[in-house]
Amino acid sequence: MSVSAPPAARRGLGADSPKWRPAQALRDRRGPAKLLLLAVAAAVLVPLLHAKYGAAWPSALTVDVSGPLGKTSDWIIDNRDSHWLFVYFLGHLSNAVVISVRGVYLLLLALGWTGVTAGITLLAWRVAGLRIAATALISFLVSGLLGMWVPTMQTLALMVVAVVASVVVGALLGLAAGLSDRLFKILRPVLDTMQVLPAFAYLLPVVLVFGIGVPAALLATVIYAAPPMARLTALGLRAADAGVLEASTSLGATGRQRLLTARLPMARKDLLLGVNQTIMMALGMVVIASMIGAAGLGDRVYQALASVDVGAALAAAIPIVLLAIVMDRTTAAAGERLGSGTAAAGPAWLRGWQAWTGIAVVTAALALAGRLSGSLVWPGAWVVDLARPVNDFKEWMVDHLYSGVPVIGGTADWAAHFTNWVLNPLRDGLTALPWYGTLLIVAALAWLIGTWRTALTAVLAMAAIGVLGVWKPSMNTLSQVLAALVVTLVLGFGIGILAAGSKRLEAILRPVLDVMQTMPQFVYLIPVVALFAVGRAPAAAAAVVYALPAVIRITTQGLRQVDPAAMESAQSLGATRWQILRQVQLPLARPALLLAVNQGVVLVLAVVIIGGLVGGGALGYDVVTGLATGDLALGLVAGVAIVCLGLMLDRVTQPTERRTTGKGA
Repeated sequence: MSVSAPPAARRGLGADSPKWRPAQALRDRRGPAKLLLLAVAAAVLVPLLHAKYGAAWPSALTVDVSGPLGKTSDWIIDNRDSHWLFVYFLGHLSNAVVISVRGVYLLLLALGWTGVTAGITLLAWRVAGLRIAATALISFLVSGLLGMWVPTMQTLALMVVAVVASVVVGALLGLAAGLSDRLFKILRPVLDTMQVLPAFAYLLPVVLVFGIGVPAALLATVIYAAPPMARLTALGLRAADAGVLEASTSLGATGRQRLLTARLPMARKDLLLGVNQTIMMALGMVVIASMIGAAGLGDRVYQALASVDVGAALAAAIPIVLLAIVMDRTTAAAGERLGSGTAAAGPAWLRGWQAWTGIAVVTAALALAGRLSGSLVWPGAWVVDLARPVNDFKEWMVDHLYSGVPVIGGTADWAAHFTNWVLNPLRDGLTALPWYGTLLIVAALAWLIGTWRTALTAVLAMAAIGVLGVWKPSMNTLSQVLAALVVTLVLGFGIGILAAGSKRLEAILRPVLDVMQTMPQFVYLIPVVALFAVGRAPAAAAAVVYALPAVIRITTQGLRQVDPAAMESAQSLGATRWQILRQVQLPLARPALLLAVNQGVVLVLAVVIIGGLVGGGALGYDVVTGLATGDLALGLVAGVAIVCLGLMLDRVTQPTERRTTGKGA
């Protein structure tokens, strides 16, 4: 049977019957007219372009930037120890970073494991409640039991300084963008680029300027983690209630007074969400920053990757995950409390200035007790060896799953089939496709779901790849991204639909997804390489595992937020569960599903690049090689090409707002 959309759902479905919606949507989008215009343009331009330039990207349209970038790199190296910019500004900045990180680290060591554990547990209780406090307590105890206390303190010291710096920089940029439309328009593409540019691309210029060490690692982290704070600060300030601002102005408040008494208080929930996202982004850089001298947990994971030691990597990754969960839950709970205007969590004695005094006193007392007992760091006798059983389990999996499995074959067979049947044909097809054909396909996809501006942006992004001279490796990377994205969306949508229909399944999946989302990207590469060997298939598999949690979460949330009245109305008409899902839930959850696609693109692209370390090749390999050899031209050009790929994929997967009004075509 066919179910007509109920009145409450017609705005989402677009008509009284779902059969009517595609036709009306097609008329609204002027799809046939757009395709006809593109077909005419292709009939005229393709023969001319093929006759003049050929199918491969023409060298006449390529710009060699290796010379200028090489000269820039040489100048930095030659003047790093003598030029005033380095000696009197960047040198002092580097020293300030080292002193700050070392100061926080020495403070944590002075407090000892008893003082740090007690202080953070009480702080979490004060801010977020007893449950989060228990989580914090267990997290730090587990870090000690795994023998990772000192690396955890090193990571925590770096994170404290990096998060403070990121929040300050992001808040200042967001403040400027929130108060000025012109600055907002200028900063928006800059922030877009900073968030799409892979983290590896930040490392090379930072290392050239600051060398290997803590300053380079911290500044790369700040560059990577500051954009979310800037975005959310600007969003909160720009979304302030106009009525409140007008009332404040009518009372004679100055611009500064309106900012301090109206705009910032109304935006505090967005500001705290920005802090939350900044913390998560900074923790995501822990392992990557270890490649340029950041000690701590990230360095342990990176060293384990080099030796394919799954047990050691997991022992170092678990504290990273636990730190992320504690910080995420604490800041999220604080944000909800501020947004609802409720009092601080915890008992009465844990509120007000007395609370902070009590926390300081208890922390100092336990720190002193630990010092008197002669145990500033976690006692070695209490350490549990996790690496050996994990490695034994990994070896068992490799022995029993890698090959020789009856009927279904082993993981090595799966990797070979995926490479031969999916990755190779897709790569060969994209590489063999004439460059103008690729541009036309991109233009058609982007224009059909958006406006001519959307199509122009996507086409210019792809053209920039050709101009930079990396068309062929970019097509190789695009094939890996598309293959991994399809697998991610199929699995993510399927699991998300099941979780939306079962609260029990959602409750089971939540801790699993928490761990998967906070696990460092590098950790996924180790078991994947052990099971699938080295090549493009393990890089794609790691990308799927990394991107899957976000797609599942967004899909589940989008389906759960569908208007219950629409579903009840369809159910009263006799619709089956499948019909309600297909004709009501999925159409009404379309914005969330599109957001899931967008996030899948970004996350898959990020890990496919890191897959260059395990045989992924293409642009990822160029970025990693540029970092390893100090080749600014190779690494930066590949990084910019990745940005262009991300921009193109974003434009062909996200319809613009104007499209829904029928304008802008």
